[in-house]
Amino acid sequence: MSPNWDDMRIFLAVAREESLSSAGRILKIDPATVGRRVARLETNLDTSLFTKSQQGYVLTAAGERLMDHALQAEESMRAAEGAVAGSTKSLSGQIRIGAPDGSANYLLPQICAKISDANPDLDIQILALPRIINLSRREADMAVTVSAPTAGKLLVKRVSDYKLHLVATKEYLDRNGPIQSTSDLKAHRMIGYIPDMIFDQELDYLSDIGIDRVALASNSVSVQLRQVSLGIGVCVAHDFTLPFHPNLRKILTDQVSLTRSFYLVRHQGDQRNERLNRFAQALTHGIRDEVARLEADANA
Repeated sequence: MSPNWDDMRIFLAVAREESLSSAGRILKIDPATVGRRVARLETNLDTSLFTKSQQGYVLTAAGERLMDHALQAEESMRAAEGAVAGSTKSLSGQIRIGAPDGSANYLLPQICAKISDANPDLDIQILALPRIINLSRREADMAVTVSAPTAGKLLVKRVSDYKLHLVATKEYLDRNGPIQSTSDLKAHRMIGYIPDMIFDQELDYLSDIGIDRVALASNSVSVQLRQVSLGIGVCVAHDFTLPFHPNLRKILTDQVSLTRSFYLVRHQGDQRNERLNRFAQALTHGIRDEVARLEADANA
């Protein structure tokens, strides 16, 4: 008996999660049922698809071969669903966006709210993680990244540049004296990312300006900005975050001005999915407009 799409859907979830319980959570199916469905699929195909190890469920050689066909089936189903949903005036269903902390906190909430207003039947989920989103495991439908991935079957589109500057509060500068050059920074408490948790070199801002010690560190942009807003140090901040922290002021703008870029990354197989194409277009325009608006406010 040939596997149907429901079989493939369960097979893919277990292959990606390497766990019956994790696959069950995603599928909203009891793990025991997932196990029975996998066993039934193996019986129908007369082959073992997984081996159980300390790491969980690992694909056998036969499972690897089936994986290629399952991914093709998934792409076809998503394209069909997208074609139907995309033909209607308003988008519906669920779309999940993966994003790093800065854009997830300071850009996507208001952008997604506008898209939601225009598409009331659409459920939008923002997955904010301090690491690269794994699109191959379908952690998200698309991801906002700070560098362009070079591996994998992905659609990559450069969306917008954004600026970053050193910031501190007036109270901090009054207490600790003026900062007139980058060499003065060595005498100040620097706030930034945890060095060994920087998941993308584009985020290694402090190294770019010659800072080799981070006195207060976090893997979260929001935590870093909260710390500097309390008047306890200096950090590099996205200009688009500054309207949300009016007590922060830029310093050394003539010496330190960084430019980075946002990219929108999608599954290559979704390029025919009209629903996701329309959402990606709205998201792209939203990011460009919101970065421009907030950076203008920060410079006002």
